[in-house]
Amino acid sequence: MQEIKTDLLIIGAGPGGLGAALYASRAGLNFEIVEKYMAGGQIINTEFIENYPGFKDGISGFEIAQNLVEHCRKFRVNINEYFAIDSIKMVEESNSGEKVKTNDPKNSSLDKSRDVKQFKFNCFGDDRVILTKSLIIATGASPGKLEVEGEDKFIGKGISFCATCDGALYRDKIVVVVGGGDTAIEEALFLTKFTRKVYIIHRRDELRAVKILQNRAFENKKVEFLWSSIIEKFIGQDKLEEIVIKNKKNDQKYNLKVDGVFEYVGIKPNSNLVKDLVKLDENNFIITDFRMGTSVEGIFAVGDVRNTPLRQVITAVADGAIAAMSVDKYLNNLP
Repeated sequence: MQEIKTDLLIIGAGPGGLGAALYASRAGLNFEIVEKYMAGGQIINTEFIENYPGFKDGISGFEIAQNLVEHCRKFRVNINEYFAIDSIKMVEESNSGEKVKTNDPKNSSLDKSRDVKQFKFNCFGDDRVILTKSLIIATGASPGKLEVEGEDKFIGKGISFCATCDGALYRDKIVVVVGGGDTAIEEALFLTKFTRKVYIIHRRDELRAVKILQNRAFENKKVEFLWSSIIEKFIGQDKLEEIVIKNKKNDQKYNLKVDGVFEYVGIKPNSNLVKDLVKLDENNFIITDFRMGTSVEGIFAVGDVRNTPLRQVITAVADGAIAAMSVDKYLNNLP
């Protein structure tokens, strides 16, 4: 097994990981960045982004991802793509009385002693082990599922989680979008470019999406809303053919023939890799402080995998920058 030694390992090369890599490189840190799939993250599958500062006419998610990757490579960042970390082993090292720098004006000395608890991490994957002094977890989150009968059978055979990826496959067909948030409405509007009709099924009687998106959906003649409703079952032979819908207010059930269903019902953090190492919240998002630090010294988390109030490209990149600077201070024993 090949052994790689570094001071920092960034796991995940989406916007958060790439933001961390850029700032880590500029800080002169010795680090590695690995990505399970292709660099860029899930944003690659987003057709259009109109709220990223500096791009007043909008930009595709793929373009933002490629710009981030190219920017990192300009600073000679080597992104290890298709490299999955399978497990992490933590080894504790306590250094009592170590000298650390301080800017405390009340202290006449530039240095003072404190107990420093440090860890090292052995990260295993792909017949390689990376030995590192610190970690930035940027593994993102995955789309949630409805968890109803027939769902698993038809994933990829009529059920999708990405309209940008699969929308063109449903030209002149009838599809359903499940959800009422920004992503659901954005993707429903995108699907109207190809499909004959788009039903939006929402379990409530009002949307959570921002008003500008709601208005666009209400004005689109191809869109029809099925309020206070849920899908109870997916039906078909080799591919999805129809769904069973239940109205939550009157318990009435009926079948609807559809060609495809696109689900946008929340996200699940990809935190399983560190679930036994750091503290998670009730939804399994990694708990961090304002410096992106976790409950374990030397482990930081950024982007969608952490307990943040907003999950956007801009916040993920900012998280990455903060985490890289926090790692720099951690590695140099600065307060």
